[in-house]
Parts: sequence; C-alpha cells; structure tokens
Amino acid sequence: MQWIYHGTTLTRLEAFMSHANAALTPRARLRLARLIVDDGWSPARAAERYDVSWRTAAKWAARYRAEGEAGMADRSSRPHRQPNLTPAPLVRKIVHLRRKRRWGPVPIADQLGLAASTVHAVLTRQRANRLSHLDRATGEPIRRYEHDQPGDLLHVDVKKLGNVPDGGGWRYVGRQAGDRNRQATARRTGRRRSDYEPVIGTAYVHTVIDDHSRVAYAEIHDDETAITATGVLRRAVAWFAARGVTTRRVLSDNGSAYKSRLWTSTCADLGITVKKTARTGHRPTARSNASTAPWPTAGPSPSTTPQRKHAARRYRHSCTTTTTTGPTPPSASWHPSPG
Repeated sequence: MQWIYHGTTLTRLEAFMSHANAALTPRARLRLARLIVDDGWSPARAAERYDVSWRTAAKWAARYRAEGEAGMADRSSRPHRQPNLTPAPLVRKIVHLRRKRRWGPVPIADQLGLAASTVHAVLTRQRANRLSHLDRATGEPIRRYEHDQPGDLLHVDVKKLGNVPDGGGWRYVGRQAGDRNRQATARRTGRRRSDYEPVIGTAYVHTVIDDHSRVAYAEIHDDETAITATGVLRRAVAWFAARGVTTRRVLSDNGSAYKSRLWTSTCADLGITVKKTARTGHRPTARSNASTAPWPTAGPSPSTTPQRKHAARRYRHSCTTTTTTGPTPPSASWHPSPG
C-alpha cells in the first residue's frame, strides 16, 4: 500500500494481488475467457474445467469481450459511491484540529459533534492517527526527502557510546561481577585513572549514510579528531566507489572535526562539495522538548497551573540543555534537502 499527497490531502494507492487460495489468477482468467469467447466453449464446460461456477466463467468471458486482456486484472472492492462518506470540509476541520491542537479523536468528536470512531477513521485515512506521524514544530505530516541519485549527498556524524567491560557491565551481571569485569578489562588494556580506578572508555562510532539509498558505512574509533574523521571519509568514499557510487556532496554538523582545515582540504582532494547543517540557534534536546510538548489531555493546559510552573522552574534549574546540530537522521528526515 502506498500513500501520496495532493496538496494537503493524503490519498491511498491500493496494490492488488491474488491470495494464496485463489481459484483463478489473472492468467487463468484469460485462458478461461478465451476458451469461451475464442474457442466457442460453453460457460458450463469451461467452468467445469477450471473448477469454478458457470456464473464466474460467464463474468470473465463478458469482461474479456468488453475490455480484452486488460480486464482480467484485479479490481478494487471499494464501492463506486459512498453516500455516507465524511464530507471533505469536515475532514479538513478534523485534520486541522489534530495538527494545530494535537487533540485526540474524543476531543475532536466533542468539538465537531461527531462520533469518536468516525474521527478516528478519518485520522487513520489521513495518516494522522499517531502524533509521531506529525512534525512536532509545525504539525504537518513528516515527509521523508531523498536525493535523486546515490552519492548525491552523504550524511556523516559521530555517535558516542560507552564501552562495556569484558564479560558484561554491572547492569547485566550485577555490581560485584561488574566490578570484577571492570578490573579485568583495565588489566588487559592498562587504562586507569590517577587513583587507579579502571577506565573503560568511550567508543566513537563514525557513520556515513547515503541520502538516497540509506546504505550506511560505519567505523568504531577511540576519538573524533579531524585525522580520524577524514580517514573514515576517505575509506567510506572508496567503499561506495567500489560499488559504483560516486560521492558528490557530504553533509555534517558543525563539530570541530568537520570545521577543520583538514576536513575541507580532504573534501577538495576527493572532489566533494562540503555542506553544513544550518545554525538555528538554541535547539534543546529531546528530553527538554518532551517537557514542553503539548499535553494530549482535555481541559486547560497543565502548564497554566501553579504546580506545573513550579515543576518547570525546578527542571530548568536542575538540568542543563545542550545544543544538537547533527545531520538529519534517516528515519526522521522531513526537513528540506540541503544542497
């Protein structure tokens, strides 16, 4: 099943296929119809050969006379007319309330005087039944973008992950076994702090993702310096080239490695155009976004109550938000394509 947009309306394209126990496939229907129309068989005789009723055989023969071979394909079982279908203006009101106020089926139904089941059916058809399908900032449906050809744009980023001691960490094996594993790992690696506490370290996962195909290349390193990042880029470009993909642009955030002269010169040597994510000022993390997102509840917003204001003040004073300007992740790419 596929979805397409016409302006602000979402339309569903249906895909048809014969089920596993179908008596007649499109090819068998064509042979049945030709026996009746071209070879002069009676519908009853042809139906007996294909183990179907004579009415079914006569139906396919009549369709073959009218439409030819194209008439043997499956058709939608949806009725041609639906007198009780929700009117388009009412559908637009339902979608508007969903996007702008983040209301669920029950509040929308109460506002418009409809049944909640009707509102839910409309939201499902418009693919707005889940808030995760909508952009948090604008309320518009998330539209995944992609460049036309593989290699037109590569997304590069670094993900920091804490290393796990040999044998497992304390969350999996418990405190005592976890401490023993940390000590054993430190003896193997020789990495300790000045107070002889074991240092397990951090793994830096350098990822390079093709914008069109979402094929990913990744390497794990001990740092995120410019030398390491450029080395990963060179190997990734060679890896994609070995598979017939020519890299034309690379998109990164504004990290120190990607702002370095070494990164710029390396991209110039490889014939790659450098792109950076736009600086949009303060962009809180997902945790603080969740704390300020609209609440999906009826009645006045909890942010207007003194308890909510007090909780928000305590949260702002106790937490430090960070700015994230990484490249758009493949699973949630709805921003306009750069470059």
